[in-house]
Amino acid sequence: MKLKSLMLAAASVAAATTAQAADLPVAPEPVDYVRVCDAYGARFYYIPGTETCLRVGGRVRTQFVVNNVLEDGAFGDRDADGYSWLARGYVYLDARTATEFGTLRSYVSIYSTNTNGATSTTLENAYIQWGGLTAGRLTSNFDIYTGQAFIGVVDRDWSDVTTNQIAYTAAFGNGFSATLALEDRSEREYGSYGGTRMPDVVAALGVSQGWGNAQLSGALHQVYPNTANNRANGGEDELGWAVGGGASINLPFANSGSNVFFQGFYADGALAYITTYDGVADYNGGDTSTGYSLSAGAYIQATQTVGLAIDGSYADIDAAAGLNDVTRYAIDGSVQWSPVSGFVMGADVGYANVDIDNQGDTDELLFGVRMQRTF
Repeated sequence: MKLKSLMLAAASVAAATTAQAADLPVAPEPVDYVRVCDAYGARFYYIPGTETCLRVGGRVRTQFVVNNVLEDGAFGDRDADGYSWLARGYVYLDARTATEFGTLRSYVSIYSTNTNGATSTTLENAYIQWGGLTAGRLTSNFDIYTGQAFIGVVDRDWSDVTTNQIAYTAAFGNGFSATLALEDRSEREYGSYGGTRMPDVVAALGVSQGWGNAQLSGALHQVYPNTANNRANGGEDELGWAVGGGASINLPFANSGSNVFFQGFYADGALAYITTYDGVADYNGGDTSTGYSLSAGAYIQATQTVGLAIDGSYADIDAAAGLNDVTRYAIDGSVQWSPVSGFVMGADVGYANVDIDNQGDTDELLFGVRMQRTF
């Protein structure tokens, strides 16, 4: 009986063990974990299953600007907005792959904005880079410096254009480079233009070294009046042009990031290359408008968390025959505080004056505050 009991007990244990074994979970398939990609800096990761490195980022910005408070400004017009309240969200995608011809990069930045209840979405940048070739939408190769102020509540007089383009940049070593580009003319039209025919041709020579950086820029721009204006100027089209140069110099006696910049531009029939003020057309009849602008600025990293900035500009436009000449100057200053990496708050004040021949002058005085988080 004892032997029989032992055999029955053994059989029972074996049956139970078999049943439990049948219930064991199946071993999981290997997981393709995201790998850090350190070839292009921080925060890049390999897209699983590829050799492409991706960085995902974003930004949230909110700001409140008190519009022109002077007598002839927004507060003197009951139907004009006395303030602009903005909230904006950005998304950044940066994908890079190493190839035998150099890094293949695709970059996209999009933001959506709500200002005083009105919402819009903007494609800020979208371009492909491969070796020295760049194609897509990004800052014009003509542009040099676009200001130091944190917000820039008033426009200053320089070129500041994002445009569709194709460009090739050759690097010569020791920080020297040269760029030749074709850029969309549509972003540079002041006045009544006809349909697009010829893109702008832009060239730039640059140097970037330990002391700072500098650039010389040039552009050719087709002045192509619409049908009505083309008759008025005898059917002749013009070739406008612009040149400019600027330098940014680091300040070794101040905290890292401190610098001063200065630049100057001259244009004939291509005023968008010297100013954002579009109150004067590039042409009238058979004559073209000419002008120049000068600008300078400084940024001081006063402490590890506090930055001070100021910049200003002056533009003088000799308008085409039959149009009014214009002079304009503007100055903008700001203070910003970054208590935590990626988070910054600041305040900004700006003043501008536009003097139009035979019409008098107009003053602007604006104030603004901003909070911004970049991640």
